[in-house]
Amino acid sequence: MKFIHAADIHLDSPLKGLARYEGAPVEQIQQTTRRAFINLIDLACTEAVDFILLAGDLYDVDWKDYNTGLFFNQQMSRLREANIPVFMVLGNHDAGNTITRQLRLPDNVTEFSDRQPETKVLEHLGVAIHGQSFANKATTDDLSAAYPNALSGYFNIGLLHTSLNGRQGHDNYAPSSLPDLLSHGYNYWALGHIHKREILHEKPWVVFSGNIQGRHIRETGPKGCALVKVEENGQTTLTHVPVDVFRWEICQLDMSDVTVADEIIDKARWAVTETMQSAEGRPLALRFIIEGATPVHNELHSRSERWINEIRAAATDVGLGNVWVEKIDLKTRPLRANPVQDEGPLAELGHFLRGLVQDNDGLHALTTEFRSLKNALPLEARDDKKGDGVDPDNPDTIRKLLNGVEELLMARLLAQG
Repeated sequence: MKFIHAADIHLDSPLKGLARYEGAPVEQIQQTTRRAFINLIDLACTEAVDFILLAGDLYDVDWKDYNTGLFFNQQMSRLREANIPVFMVLGNHDAGNTITRQLRLPDNVTEFSDRQPETKVLEHLGVAIHGQSFANKATTDDLSAAYPNALSGYFNIGLLHTSLNGRQGHDNYAPSSLPDLLSHGYNYWALGHIHKREILHEKPWVVFSGNIQGRHIRETGPKGCALVKVEENGQTTLTHVPVDVFRWEICQLDMSDVTVADEIIDKARWAVTETMQSAEGRPLALRFIIEGATPVHNELHSRSERWINEIRAAATDVGLGNVWVEKIDLKTRPLRANPVQDEGPLAELGHFLRGLVQDNDGLHALTTEFRSLKNALPLEARDDKKGDGVDPDNPDTIRKLLNGVEELLMARLLAQG
């Protein structure tokens, strides 16, 4: 027996805010969730799997029109022609009260109830699948607690959208615990909601398959599904199969061994080359994080615009149009304290900036000064729920930025002698 476990498809995810990035391949990225889903269906047909499990968040938000649902039904019809059934639960993004438009599902698709757990038995395979959908977006009850115990003589699968015991960057929906899941006696738990692939337990398997397509820089690396094979003796093997069509990666460049600023370009070119090889021909979005204590720190920060664009040009050259640089973070440090900073105006400036971190009154005064900037920022740039936004009206934002401000000021002032 073979089956595919996938989750967090997020079909037609709007990917808000991409347009504000220079050179972003917006049109290409907007189609990635559909193209990755097509790859998933192709894989199912090629492998002739017995069924597919979708563990929630098939959709991202309410449909703006019926095209999203029509696309899904077309792909399900392909599976029906191949005699492949699909079993799915709804998650927080596609709960019954969130997707207001509805299309009748093809008859090879089973959507589990949102009122109570259900069990679907596939007698010809000796499989029992247990699942329950989200009724509401903010489902905070432990749905797994009501799942039935394993059916004797069957290969039991639990299909569940859950935060488990909590994961950074994900809302704590349908919380559960590993011991509670194991207590049901199932052979395999097919989990969704957490976008990073994770195997929590083997024998029996408890698995987050991760999402099938990264949508931003916080979702890096290969994305795909779990292809599960079960032998007649019950031995189970799991293979992660990438189906993504566009990949996000972070390139960390250590500048601690660099003595000439131009060497940063060679490091960037090498990093792009290596990352392209691991991406196996997929287009790439890269974020560079440049760090380390280096003697070229002042040069990099005092002429940051030049070096940032040099890196972008190098990545474009090596990538042959297949690489987009999403962001470049300069986080280097001086190799040693400059004697000029030990005393005098620069030392006083440095002490002032470092002292601001603990000075609540000073931080509040700064936020007042910066308040007018907030409305000038795009809405997406102000969204700090996942740690990537900028809110100048928030003292914590100022705290995070102070170190970079000091580095930039010192580098430029010292460059001027």
